Amino acid sequence: MNTFSFKSVFAASVFLAGTAGCFAQDVLVNSLKLNASDKSKENFKFTEVINLGTTSVKTQGSSGTCWSYSTNSFLESEMIRLGKQPVELSQIYSARNVYVDKGVNYVRMHGAITLGDGGALHDVINMYKKYGTVPREVYTGLNYGTDKNKFAEMAALIEGVLSAVVKNPNGELTPNWQKAYAAVIDSYLGKVPENFNYKGKNYTPQTFAKEVVGINPDEYVEMSSFTNTPYYQKTTMMVPDNWSLDQVYNVKLNDMTDVIDNALKKGYTVAWATDVSEKTFSWKNGVAYVATKKFDDMTAEEKADLFNGPKAEPEITPEMRQAAFDNYTTTDDHGMHIIGLAKDQTGKEYYIVKNSWGETNDYKGFLFVTKNFVKYKTTALLVNKGGIPAEIAKKLGV
Repeated sequence: MNTFSFKSVFAASVFLAGTAGCFAQDVLVNSLKLNASDKSKENFKFTEVINLGTTSVKTQGSSGTCWSYSTNSFLESEMIRLGKQPVELSQIYSARNVYVDKGVNYVRMHGAITLGDGGALHDVINMYKKYGTVPREVYTGLNYGTDKNKFAEMAALIEGVLSAVVKNPNGELTPNWQKAYAAVIDSYLGKVPENFNYKGKNYTPQTFAKEVVGINPDEYVEMSSFTNTPYYQKTTMMVPDNWSLDQVYNVKLNDMTDVIDNALKKGYTVAWATDVSEKTFSWKNGVAYVATKKFDDMTAEEKADLFNGPKAEPEITPEMRQAAFDNYTTTDDHGMHIIGLAKDQTGKEYYIVKNSWGETNDYKGFLFVTKNFVKYKTTALLVNKGGIPAEIAKKLGV
């Protein structure tokens, strides 16, 4: 299946409520199995330049909650940077609170906004600020007899409840629907603890966030790059999963990699939202780059050789990047966590990226992504403002 036809199906599916988030995620992962070579690892020789470390690799299972896994991993690395003992934070606590708030927005918008599992990097920061956080051991979200996330049934019930509410059968909504809606979510994910014990001390989610995790949610900046809105100003992130209609800073194309490079050198990791549906993204081989030729124009030999060692890449321009957004060949597919920098045997630089699909690939849950891929396919970056270069921070006013 060529890239455009897959993305057309995927882009349509993310607009659907209910099981769409789970289904789209499973379709995405399964489609990438074809992007692989048996000899990739022996033909790429990576040397680490920076590796800031992170907590263990997780798996999001059959759920579209990559945004929560990647950004909570980012917060765990922030704890490491601050000299704290990192805590494995509950990804599903963030997701559960997003489901609740998303449902409220969905009803307020009379159903005319995205539902499903999808979310954005800022969602974790927003939920942290509003609801605090808890350790993963306190709230796993596995309240329905499985050992990994499997959210399709819950998602279908969520859709049913909210569809009934939007139809407004009483002619005037009562506040009771919010209790019924939250009860459906909690029956699958578990009731959120008001208090819990952690290492011999009692906490609420808010006091745990303040006293143990210790980050300031106001220190984080989200950005992207578009040509259709002024640079160095905020713009609404026009992707389906931005259900809260949050705004991001619009920066120039090269600013994105300048921010990542500066952040890594100063000890800050970066949460990364991107498109991963390209034929030159291989989860199995743990490599992503931009090809100089469209996949459909490649010979059989070129297709077979896609991941057998470093390849040349085209120059990425702002116009090229914008066109990919506008024609749906860049969509908000996935969220991951950039933790370092490496070079291949030719000297080309790659970012070291942590994923949330378990340790099933050649690099045990990590991958190497070229800077050109990041320039071309990033939908958003989230970084502590201390990692932003001074000249860019000044332009943004942060």
